[in-house]
Amino acid sequence: MNQTIFHLAFPITDIAQTKAFYIDSLGCIPGRETHHALILNLYGHQLVAHMTKEPLAPQRGVYPRHFGLIFSSKLEWDNLLERSQRQHLKFRETPKQRFVDSPLEHYTFFLEDPFYNLMEFKYYRNLEAVFGSYNSAPIGDLM
Repeated sequence: MNQTIFHLAFPITDIAQTKAFYIDSLGCIPGRETHHALILNLYGHQLVAHMTKEPLAPQRGVYPRHFGLIFSSKLEWDNLLERSQRQHLKFRETPKQRFVDSPLEHYTFFLEDPFYNLMEFKYYRNLEAVFGSYNSAPIGDLM
């Protein structure tokens, strides 16, 4: 069993808004907190929200920068989707199915936090497509 945990740090400008979005709405488990940073547990992975005084601005599209999770069950993906809808989170891209009837078929949606950080949540019908399927060319959408 792999015990490796992913870590990602990202910018924020308000701890209270961060807690409201990530803990209250998205369901992260809070960790340590200071006046300039907050640790969050997102499905067993460590996110660290760091305060910045630099101005934050939205990306034009979802590429090139976003982060997220790939669920191993469709039910888990559906549960997060339903929670996100119930909590009225901001969908940067609505739920959709991509590459239908191909080895790369998957379900995806993008959320945007209050600081313009983008998150993608996926479920692949064929788990091999996460790292394999070398004979299939598409990666992402056309920009």
